[in-house]
Amino acid sequence: MIEEYQIRILPEQAASEEGIKRYLSKEKGIDVRTLNQVRVLKRSIDARQRTIYVNLKVRAYINEFAQDDQYIHTEYSDVSSRPRVVVVGEGPGGLFASLRLIELGYRPVVLERGKDVRERKKDLSNITKTQKVDAESNYCFGEGGAGAYSDGKLYTRSKKRGSVDKILNVFCQHGANTNILADAHPHIGTDKLPRVIENMRNTILQCGGEVHFQTKMTSFIIDGDKVIGVEAVNLQTGAEETYRGPVILATGHSARDVYRYLAASMIEIEAKGIAVGVRLEHPAHLIDQIQYHNKNGRGKYLPAAEYSFVTQVDGRGVYSFCMCPGGFVIPAATGPQQLVVNGMSPSNRGTAWSNSGMVVETHPEDVASFVQEHQAILQSDASLSSSAEEEVLTPDSPLTMMYFQQIVEKQCWQQGNMKQTAPAQRMADFVNNRLSYDLPKSSYAPGLISSPLHFWMPAFVSKRLQEGFKTFGKNAHGFLTNEATLIAMETRTSSPVRILRDCDTLQHVRLQGLFPCGEGAGYAGGIVSAGVDGERCAEMCAEYLKKLE
Repeated sequence: MIEEYQIRILPEQAASEEGIKRYLSKEKGIDVRTLNQVRVLKRSIDARQRTIYVNLKVRAYINEFAQDDQYIHTEYSDVSSRPRVVVVGEGPGGLFASLRLIELGYRPVVLERGKDVRERKKDLSNITKTQKVDAESNYCFGEGGAGAYSDGKLYTRSKKRGSVDKILNVFCQHGANTNILADAHPHIGTDKLPRVIENMRNTILQCGGEVHFQTKMTSFIIDGDKVIGVEAVNLQTGAEETYRGPVILATGHSARDVYRYLAASMIEIEAKGIAVGVRLEHPAHLIDQIQYHNKNGRGKYLPAAEYSFVTQVDGRGVYSFCMCPGGFVIPAATGPQQLVVNGMSPSNRGTAWSNSGMVVETHPEDVASFVQEHQAILQSDASLSSSAEEEVLTPDSPLTMMYFQQIVEKQCWQQGNMKQTAPAQRMADFVNNRLSYDLPKSSYAPGLISSPLHFWMPAFVSKRLQEGFKTFGKNAHGFLTNEATLIAMETRTSSPVRILRDCDTLQHVRLQGLFPCGEGAGYAGGIVSAGVDGERCAEMCAEYLKKLE
């Protein structure tokens, strides 16, 4: 017999299968000798009161054992002789688009400007050693995309556009711990995710797909109103290469060269609101004490505590973003003269720090005058093309938000002594407009430098952050403290551009055969939602190809 139960138990009871069995035996009257197996289907922690509970949905196997796998298996067949689809980018959008194409009987040809997930790791370590960023291999560019080495959190609120469960099951099929199917806020961990990504790539190759690393798209091949392929350059040899087929464009939120190409080619895009702020780092034990209402912290049976804050200040949202309990702050720039930070956590979430993005909702109308006032910063950047320099002069440019990112990232780099040393300030000092004369120990490996963030950050960001922190400090006693550090700046929360597409076919509004996909196209925000969008783009691309047959 198989029974399912919703139970609410103490952390020490939930910590083991035996503890859950004993609870079920006592509370549900089940003879523990007949309770052969218990599988946790859903798990969440309720820390709203001083007594912490774990909410579980469990499946109890009474006088029998589970016969099924813990995840749903997807079949992938040989597509080596099937029609090709060019997938630009091998982040979650591109990976899940490729795997779904194989399911549907089409051959993905993946172009990834960065290196494979293992080689990429070497370039990430060099950022700390040399204070220099490889513009094609960094925390944003390379196999796995921005999520591969910046946490691997799989929580999303986007449940209307596709199957979140399908994405999680595919991850499990490729080596992720099946705990992600049960946890309310699933998390693979930046130490585990690379191997999972590698396995996904191997599935693509074993089924006859192609993956080309260090291959950078330079332009579309357009025939009338159709995209029929891409031109690319091999970054190792410099050779120009051509790839034919409809295109799923999944380049991620930091491919600024792609956005400039689209704007220069008059391919319809628009500026999109983003969120901008800082990484806020607390001692992990302090967040545990606050969230678990216990001076001793989390104790033996609870994980590193999470938090989520949101408020409104002067008509804009101020909120925590991408919270990393027991994690690190990392350098996430994608080129020279940039300083960007992000956060990540290993699978055990076991470091001495907890951090999150603390960001302010920012719209194009908020930044237009700021961008015009700081044109000199943009025009001194060697990575900016001459056509883009002229575009800066237009207040309603579709690249306005991208230029805003670029300006504040360069300002941040200048404040950090023109290295990856990050400007930082104690939290209470920031709120009270005081310089921090020293800084707490930090997880940020390239190092911190004390800086008056309240003075040089854009006022429409800093003032709202200050008010938001005051509110959060009232809601959680001890949160607003000088033990916490603001590390500047968090700017890559999402794409600054939306590539316009038809809501029914997911093709570009004018160009058939072009499927803007995922976070870089402005239609996702994180690993899971990008994966969901990748699957949907693959399905629409398959429908498009069927009509051409």
